[in-house]
Amino acid sequence: MLSPEASAEPGKWDTKRAEFQRGIMDAIADPAIEEVVVMKSAQVGWTEIINNTVGYFVDQDPAPVMVLQPTLEMAEAWSTDRLAPMVRDTPCLKARIADPKSRDSGNKLLQKRFPGGQLVMVGANSPSSLASRPIRVVLADEVDRYPASAGQEGDPLELAYKRTTTFWNRRKLSGSTPTIAGASRIEAKFLESDQRYYFVPCGECGTFQALRWEQVKWEKTAAGGHLPETAWYECGHCAAKWDDSDRCAAVLLGKWRATAPFNGIAGFHIWEAYSAWVKLATTVKNFLEARKKPDTYKVWTNTALGLPWVEKGEAPDWQRLYERRSQELRLGEPPEWVGRITVGADVQRVPPRIEASVWGWGEGLRSVLIDHRVFHGDPAVEDVWKQMDAFLQEEWETPSGRRLRMSKLAIDTGDGQSTTHVYGWARRHPREVMAIKGVGSFNASVPVMGPTWADLTVRGRKVERGVQLWTIAVSIFKSETYHWLKLDQPLDGQPHPPGYIHLPMGVDAEWLQQLVAEQLITVKNKRTGFSRQEWQKTRDRNEAIDCRVYARAAAYSIGLDRWSAKQWARASGQVLRRAEVPADAAPAVEPTTQQSSPDPDAAPSSPTTKRARAVNPLTGRSRGSFLKRR
Repeated sequence: MLSPEASAEPGKWDTKRAEFQRGIMDAIADPAIEEVVVMKSAQVGWTEIINNTVGYFVDQDPAPVMVLQPTLEMAEAWSTDRLAPMVRDTPCLKARIADPKSRDSGNKLLQKRFPGGQLVMVGANSPSSLASRPIRVVLADEVDRYPASAGQEGDPLELAYKRTTTFWNRRKLSGSTPTIAGASRIEAKFLESDQRYYFVPCGECGTFQALRWEQVKWEKTAAGGHLPETAWYECGHCAAKWDDSDRCAAVLLGKWRATAPFNGIAGFHIWEAYSAWVKLATTVKNFLEARKKPDTYKVWTNTALGLPWVEKGEAPDWQRLYERRSQELRLGEPPEWVGRITVGADVQRVPPRIEASVWGWGEGLRSVLIDHRVFHGDPAVEDVWKQMDAFLQEEWETPSGRRLRMSKLAIDTGDGQSTTHVYGWARRHPREVMAIKGVGSFNASVPVMGPTWADLTVRGRKVERGVQLWTIAVSIFKSETYHWLKLDQPLDGQPHPPGYIHLPMGVDAEWLQQLVAEQLITVKNKRTGFSRQEWQKTRDRNEAIDCRVYARAAAYSIGLDRWSAKQWARASGQVLRRAEVPADAAPAVEPTTQQSSPDPDAAPSSPTTKRARAVNPLTGRSRGSFLKRR
């Protein structure tokens, strides 16, 4: 029984509402099939498939059952929000699983006993919950969200599957929305299976076919505007137009067909075009919105199409980038639209030096290379850090005379030999400098993580004003950078697309070759059999792309991704420039021992600089109390 708390259509379960689910659930009970894999989109009733499977092995075929969720918290939520209402409203289950409030029930939140078996709910992030216990049926939910290892024990999915070894009639079910191609657990499992797709008949020609996104069509206006509400599915054989009712009628008559040899694993792929709860117009509308940004397009591919996202890691052609350098831009001079400046710095050993790229940012995360500097010297010697001290105080002037200083500098902590020296310098400049460490994961929840405290006392306490270490997902920022480098130049009079990277005159061929010096490749782990994607260098020197990634991480850390158009207008001087301040207005900044930034939102250049007491020239009110709170 579907409960009102967990379903939009409460009442008795009816498989005909989603006929494609029948083949998946029948495969779970098929004695010839040991493992079932489902690579899916959202909105296909996957949770109800798990619920029905649990109910089957409680009522019809009692056995020890394990439901594996990505975390213990999610396991508890599933027990409370899904399992408990189903047991309460389904008479046959209520008769077999005792009320947990009963003194002699033996039931807990994550463990339910019933005649002939038990149901345990565990989290993939908890090694102790995966400890040795005999399990005949493992139901693994959202396996692509599992950690790579459960503590030090290894892959949590394989640990759970090992619990079934002693059962001749074991069953293993795993399902998930996929993530990154080559790094997705569910994709790897699906490719090992017989790869079944759901074929449906055309109402006109009767030809069976698997639904494909390429066959979803919609009309456009004469000016090229999209009309998602006109969406239809076009038969791949006779070009007949199916509306939503035709599509749902075809799904009722569909059949699962394997496209690869069967080797004991039944694999199913299903996406939202088969769902009666999703209209084609909604899918198209979501697609048109998602494709505006790489991150949202990736999520749409995973959750709507049920397909892994293929990272296009081909490096842009450096000759093309060289030819499209802007004649209006010069190194050392930020254009007027720049509102913030961040810097990425990379420590190199041979020859010993620090390279730094200065990037300017504008609305829509448009960016421009302002400068690239090389500071020669051994990081173990103080001289090079004195050069970096002076670099922190530098300013860059726009054509109108507006002066900008860097808002944040992100510096790599190196390979170990220079780490303590980088920490020492970052410790002297806690406001302007962020010490970073890169990781290659594509599955990071956020691209900039942390901080963690690098300075601790002998008792493990954080040292006040000590060094903070930030972890950045360099793979995500590299993919983003290469995507933005491939954006086409706009036609005359058209705005630049969000993320467009401007390259000024003065950028040489060597720097551009460093910017595109890496390639995304798929590497297979011989021990586990899983594949992963990683960036590898195609030439020895790649400082330009590293510095770009670090500067991008600095921009992310100060919140530029979340800025509104109004914030960008204020930062770039479009709201109120110095020349526009009335002559009788109060002075914007009281005199200090050091020239402060004209931008009232800019951070002080050093923790030793006296705080400026800014006055709003429009209202005449002092911002001193606000700065003090900051």
